[in-house]
Amino acid sequence: MWKYYGLAAFVIALDQWTKWLVVKNMELGERIIILDPYLALLSHRNRGAAWGMLQGQMGLFAIITIAVVIGIIYYFHKEAKGKPMFQVGLMMLLGGAIGNFIDRLWRKEVVDFADVLIPIINYDFPIFNIADSALTIGVVIIILFILKEERAEKKKVK
Repeated sequence: MWKYYGLAAFVIALDQWTKWLVVKNMELGERIIILDPYLALLSHRNRGAAWGMLQGQMGLFAIITIAVVIGIIYYFHKEAKGKPMFQVGLMMLLGGAIGNFIDRLWRKEVVDFADVLIPIINYDFPIFNIADSALTIGVVIIILFILKEERAEKKKVK
């Protein structure tokens, strides 16, 4: 069980380390091309949620994050026992939620830096960070787990 919490701790540490590197070594708004034109580092700050929504709502984010963290821990201990895929998904969510929460508490804003361009459709994806990636990966893993469980249930019924 603790190895899964180790995954969440790893996500938090990697998230905070990469954000520290960006804050320490880049000016706000500075852009470093990594793979032209697809990927760049862009020092950016976000005082809202995903895609900059709900700017400046720190109290709301604190309440939501605390509720989410409690929910994740509850599900981890009550519903995910013996289900490694579900446990990994939950710990990715936990690490991502706490990673961005730390920024909101200490910096009063979230440090974002990954800037992805999809030139085929000329789309500049919203700037994100490791915590955001972990949240997305966690959600995808949980969706795949649910679909797998539903498929297994249907096979049992037949």
